[in-house]
Amino acid sequence: MFARAFFLITFIGVLSQSLVAQDADALAKQLQNPIASLISVPFQGNFDYGIDGLDGGRFTLNIQPVIPMSLNEDWNLIARVILPFISQHNVFAQNGNQVGLSDAVVSAFFSPKEPTKGGIIWGAGPVFLVPTATDELLGTRKFGMGPTAVLLTQISGFTVGALINHIWSLAGSADRPDISSTFLQPFVARNFRGGYALAVNTEFTQNWQADLQSGTINLVGSKVFVVGSQSLQGGIGPRIPYGNGNTADWGFRAQCILLFPTGR
Repeated sequence: MFARAFFLITFIGVLSQSLVAQDADALAKQLQNPIASLISVPFQGNFDYGIDGLDGGRFTLNIQPVIPMSLNEDWNLIARVILPFISQHNVFAQNGNQVGLSDAVVSAFFSPKEPTKGGIIWGAGPVFLVPTATDELLGTRKFGMGPTAVLLTQISGFTVGALINHIWSLAGSADRPDISSTFLQPFVARNFRGGYALAVNTEFTQNWQADLQSGTINLVGSKVFVVGSQSLQGGIGPRIPYGNGNTADWGFRAQCILLFPTGR
């Protein structure tokens, strides 16, 4: 039911009236930058099937508010939260269904307001793993932290960059394994007139404790719209899993991002 409601929101966006082209193009470009001076609330739905050879399935709705804050004339602080809501079945040896929140990832990027020499945009700061899971099978039961950084450039309609973080567990249940995990997300996007965009990224995780690698290659086509007075972006595309720690056979991504433009 939750997945149907998510699709309905996206479908309404697709049928809605488009923004003025210039505004849509500007917002679409900002959306390719994870640390842009743009308040956004993405609802990213990931659908994964054929998990662990048991015909298991998982729906993950990542709620990802991004809030920029001006520190002074030269620097911004961009707060980013990823709070996953998961509904899954037959993921753990046909161990029934689990529905609820997973662990949250909270990042804080300190970023110059203007691109540095050569047009490079960057941000860096701490990242935190917060044990918000409502079911022990949906989270780690660990609190962790580490460094995070993002680096990108935007030129001639293209955005090219990468985001990276590493998290070590610092506290939590002694019955659960410690965490030492690296996340890497290289991305390339191409923007087109009218608020259209095509983006590809890979979201790769290296679990150093268990020596497991998992990831997905994500291809998403998107467009900026307006519904009433609300700007948003809708997008959809396939997910291709890989790695010895990813047990899904295939999947896809659908997303709806609420946009609240602000000055830099």
